[in-house]
Amino acid sequence: MIEQRRNPKPACCAPQAGIPPVLLLASEPQSARTARTFVREYVDYHVPGASEDHVDTVVLVTCELVTNSIRYGTEPGGSLSVVINADEERTRVEVHDPVHRRPRPRPESTHRDRGRGLLILDALCPGQWGVTNRPHGKAVWAEVKAT
Repeated sequence: MIEQRRNPKPACCAPQAGIPPVLLLASEPQSARTARTFVREYVDYHVPGASEDHVDTVVLVTCELVTNSIRYGTEPGGSLSVVINADEERTRVEVHDPVHRRPRPRPESTHRDRGRGLLILDALCPGQWGVTNRPHGKAVWAEVKAT
């Protein structure tokens, strides 16, 4: 009788433990709340020693990126994704959407309730955010240094 050997999956193909690093979202306002919960749980799981200030900042940055993507980077009925990578030194959040148009800062105004997202990114992630073109849209990313 011939015995068959089972080869374990290579490390590159083994399922990742814990919360996966990608979240697909519908282009609707409620998705910002889902993204906030996702990144909080991801950082709590993958970087258990992260300070509460760090986690709160990552949550706020994610909310701004997702909200901007919903407003300016997707169509109704469309989708976007959040990709996160975290370690003890920093957390990187990317939001991918299908529109190539790059975000641009608006002039400060006391008459508008909107248009402050990039100013918030500048304050929370000075010099640590940007836009990367992708074949089917763009990725707006930000890195939050550990505190």
